[in-house]
Amino acid sequence: MADSVYKVIQLVGSSSTSWEDAAKNAVETAGKSLKDLRVAEIEKLDMKVENGKVTAFRARVNLSFKYITE
Repeated sequence: MADSVYKVIQLVGSSSTSWEDAAKNAVETAGKSLKDLRVAEIEKLDMKVENGKVTAFRARVNLSFKYITE
């Protein structure tokens, strides 16, 4: 088995409904252009508040993907 190398990037996803959807949006959007996604780790959760009401849920996600070397 060959050695592997992974890159970790940080993303912020948002959703008007939940933190889970915010994290899912970040990963699925990244998956449209990045290949071989491996692990997503939630680093931080927060909310956007306007006029005393929650208007968005945000999730900061660390996402790893494998570097393909040829």
